[in-house]
Amino acid sequence: MNLTETQIDSTLSYDGNFLKVRKDQARMPDGSVSSREYITHPGAVAILAMLDNGKLLMERQYRYAPQREFIEIPAGKIDPGEDILVTAQRELLEETGYVASEWIHLTTAWPCIGYADERLEYFLARGLTHRGSQLDDGEFLEVFELNMGDALEWVRLGKINDSKTIVGLFWLEKTLKGWAA
Repeated sequence: MNLTETQIDSTLSYDGNFLKVRKDQARMPDGSVSSREYITHPGAVAILAMLDNGKLLMERQYRYAPQREFIEIPAGKIDPGEDILVTAQRELLEETGYVASEWIHLTTAWPCIGYADERLEYFLARGLTHRGSQLDDGEFLEVFELNMGDALEWVRLGKINDSKTIVGLFWLEKTLKGWAA
C-alpha cells in the first residue's frame, strides 16, 4: 500500500531566525486533499561526551519555552551546509570547552515527526581534552560530570526528562554493552 502524501502547494506562515512554520495542501494516498501544518528546523547534533574517568559531561540549562531548568547532554543546531561531525565538534567545544580525539556516530532520531522535520544526529565523543568553553552570546549553562549509572537513575526518577538526553543515554547504554555501533 502506498502511504505517500504529495505536496500540492505550500505557504510560509512564519519565518523566524531559527524556525519556520509552513502550511501545505497535500494529496492523500486515496486522492483526497488535506492541510498539513509543520515546523521546519535545520536539524541538530547531540553529543555523549565521555571523559577518561568514565563519566559523562552534562549540562544544566534554563529552557525558555517550558520555563524551567533541564539536565541535558551537549547539543546544538546544524548550520546550513555544515557537516554534522563539524557541528558536533563545534558544539562540544562551545558548550563544554572540550575537544575529542574519537567520534562515533550512533544514530539519527526524529523527535517530533507529527509537526516538525527536525532530526537529531547522535555522537559519542571520547578522548576528551579541555580547551576552555566558548559559549555563544546569550547562552548560559553549567557543565558537570555524571556517571552513567547515576544518569540512568536520574532518568528513572524524572530528574533527567529531556527526550534527546534520554534517547542519547539509552543508546549509549546499549552501545557500551556492545549492542550497537
